[in-house]
Amino acid sequence: MTTDTIISKVWSFCTTLRDDGVGYGDYLEQLTYLIFLKMADEYGRPPYKRDVGVPKKFSWATLRPLKGAELEVHYVETLRALGTEKGMLGQIFTKAQNKITDPAKLARLIEMVDATDWVMLDSDVKGDIYEGILEKNAEDTKSGAGQYFTPRALIAAMVECVAPEPGKTIADPACGTGGFFLAAYDYLVKTHPLNKQDKAFLKNKTFHGNEIVAGTRRLCLMNLFLHNIGEIDGESCVSSADALVAQPSQTVDYVLANPPFGKKSSMTFTNEEGEQEKDDLTYNRQDFWATTSNKQLNFLQHIRSMLKTTGQAAVVLPDNVLFEGGAGETVRKKLLETTELHTILRLPTGIFYAQGVKANVLFFDNRPASKAAATKEVWYYDYRTNIHHTLKRSPLRLEDLREFITCYNPANRHKRKQTWHAEKNPEGRWRKFGYDELVSRDKTSLDLFWLKDDSLADLDNLPEPADLADEIIENIEAGLSSFRNVAAALVSARP
Repeated sequence: MTTDTIISKVWSFCTTLRDDGVGYGDYLEQLTYLIFLKMADEYGRPPYKRDVGVPKKFSWATLRPLKGAELEVHYVETLRALGTEKGMLGQIFTKAQNKITDPAKLARLIEMVDATDWVMLDSDVKGDIYEGILEKNAEDTKSGAGQYFTPRALIAAMVECVAPEPGKTIADPACGTGGFFLAAYDYLVKTHPLNKQDKAFLKNKTFHGNEIVAGTRRLCLMNLFLHNIGEIDGESCVSSADALVAQPSQTVDYVLANPPFGKKSSMTFTNEEGEQEKDDLTYNRQDFWATTSNKQLNFLQHIRSMLKTTGQAAVVLPDNVLFEGGAGETVRKKLLETTELHTILRLPTGIFYAQGVKANVLFFDNRPASKAAATKEVWYYDYRTNIHHTLKRSPLRLEDLREFITCYNPANRHKRKQTWHAEKNPEGRWRKFGYDELVSRDKTSLDLFWLKDDSLADLDNLPEPADLADEIIENIEAGLSSFRNVAAALVSARP
């Protein structure tokens, strides 16, 4: 089968199952289980002859001849049994369930997967198929999968700015479906001539992640594996542990991350009446500068603790991290003192699948302890004021961030030039602020803008009506989400 034929079959079958009420996420999970089992079968044959740990009675060969209820029963039993195995095999099948209730359609899906030699298929093709369904799944706002999917154009820009080098470690403490790892992998392969040792390190030792949601972790592992990261019979590079619980056992060279949206860390539990309640979490970590239930502030502190003294980070964080008082002020001051916070990219709304998010990318380098503050100046790029993106009509593209990447100057970020000038170019988006100027601001707020918002002053410069409509919908949905959180908190607070 040609590459185009395989992709067409995968997508057409997805459409068929959606008519039966099987969403992209459920389809993607079943596809993950079956492709993994088929590849395990292929690796067990010549020329590989590898034992990947799948028990014979649950192998691919046992699924193929079955039909009807017999197939359904054996498939469910297979999923349950493989979830108890160790390593990547167990992680892929953790809490696995059959979501295809029609045995005839399950048999057809098995036939489709069986018709392809997946091991021989180019990793770019396998990866493109999988990433395509992941993105479709993220677009399904009802499933909530969008919170695990960062726009690929933004990830690519962040990776290009950080410019990771071969033989170094890269981590993401909330890695979702693995987007940062894949972008870093592609960047390293395309920009460096890698020898055999470099390739082995890149495949098996470069990436270290955490993802506490079992279903998302499964998708991440399969996504990485199909892109040639990790071994089918190796250990998982993605831990199921909550990254925030304890100080990291090892430090890394780079952290690339977009921690989950939502201001508070919380866990859900069932009370005596059988009702679900949420309990705010605070992490009592000796290495943290401040104790707080603010999830983003905790992730920011944790990410700094993950870095070697020469480590670099690029992290997507919401606006509240830049201006919130109390713990927020403490964290910002310490970040400016102990790391070189050198760049902040202000992002527009309309680029994330979670509605109404106002976020930024903070780029900072860790530094050895010193009496003097490590940050001397912070460079800002305002890609929010007068910028309008929507997920459907005007999605963010890498070309949109090309000017920022040029201003960032990855080749030598110490040689930068402002595009902003008070008199010559007051509309310049690239501007620096000194350390003393920032720490003298109320609450050490890093929430800075200087460009005039045209929509507030110039009625002739308003966005297109369709873009305005999308923005209104996003704001209403974001508001509804906030009200639901308030309502849930009021219910849980009842005596």
